[in-house]
Amino acid sequence: MVSQQTDNKTSMVKTYDRLLLLFMILLLAFGALMIYSSTAVVSPNETDIVSEFYYFKRHLFTVVLGALALIVFCNIKLSYVRKGAVPLLVFSFILLALVFVPDIGITAGGARRWIKLWPSTFQPSELVKLSMVVYLARHMSQPEYHIDRFSSFIQPIVVMILFQVIFLKQPDFGATISLGLLTFGMLYISGTKLRYLGSVFVLSIPVFIKLSMEPYRLKRILSFIDPYKDPLGSGFQLVQSFIAFGSGGFTGLGLGESKQKLAYLPASHTDFIFSMVGEELGLIGATIVMLLFVFLFIRGMSIANKSKSPFIYFLAYGLVLLISLQALINFAVVTGLVPTKGLPLPFMSYGGSALMVNMIAIGILLKISKGEEDELLPKNNYRVTRRAARRTIYGRKGYRP
Repeated sequence: MVSQQTDNKTSMVKTYDRLLLLFMILLLAFGALMIYSSTAVVSPNETDIVSEFYYFKRHLFTVVLGALALIVFCNIKLSYVRKGAVPLLVFSFILLALVFVPDIGITAGGARRWIKLWPSTFQPSELVKLSMVVYLARHMSQPEYHIDRFSSFIQPIVVMILFQVIFLKQPDFGATISLGLLTFGMLYISGTKLRYLGSVFVLSIPVFIKLSMEPYRLKRILSFIDPYKDPLGSGFQLVQSFIAFGSGGFTGLGLGESKQKLAYLPASHTDFIFSMVGEELGLIGATIVMLLFVFLFIRGMSIANKSKSPFIYFLAYGLVLLISLQALINFAVVTGLVPTKGLPLPFMSYGGSALMVNMIAIGILLKISKGEEDELLPKNNYRVTRRAARRTIYGRKGYRP
């Protein structure tokens, strides 16, 4: 009898989503492998780098820090996350402003996007995206939030624009676009009226055109349209990415056998690491990586749909969008479907800021998957909100209560 009661209690204790964790670990393993492969060949010009393991060891150090952050957020109370939404947003805004402070902000490639943070640097725009997800989840789960009320819609739009203005000052057009897509995606999921979203989109077209007329952005757009028109200039990176995929074929050249990493493909260990996957592991390896992201997306959506409170529902959706949108944009960039932007591939690209934030996002999703605190959070108008959201996405005929 005692044994049976113990088994019943054990069965009632929910555990985290092991499949979600497994997919993340596999992506991290793929990324570490490709980072080592793409950086093991040391150029004589890189006098500061004394070992083929230089980037690899730094990346593993970030993975360890990310794992610690994941464990912390996997055990944090979700009510604390909700209460910290606005303070986190303010904190990320302060960090974003610090990039313009001398001796704190760091300039690289003509942009000020990083701040000095021992033992490395940190890119505040990555934290801004996470902060925006938490803020939007809190905002859309408030009792006073109504999907048909313009005041409920305009508040997050103003916050988004404020951050985007600072992004453009850095400049960081990629972060500007990704934050916009993330914000619009979450508002759409909440059931916000399409005419509100459409009106902001239409009003943003002249701004987008104006920004696109900047010489270096216009050059990127033109090289995206026809990269072979200037294969040694503005179209060089995209052409080299095509060569990498083409050289890989179906099975790839083999691990460590890439030719493009020999000073041909810029950012082969960061933004264009997926091109390295295509070259060394071929279509098979590239497909496996894409499928891992698809599985990660499916598990994340499953976690969100099982939640019983509005805050957790929107938070889970937002975190999945945070990772999935960035992966989708990166795939589109390296294959020439959209103009080149500086966005890393989640869990795989070299770069500590994005990796830390994405691992924190997975940590929160793992916490949500345990389902321990759904009943502790407010559920005001939750059924109405979810119905409206599903109606927006699937239409009235496709909705099933």
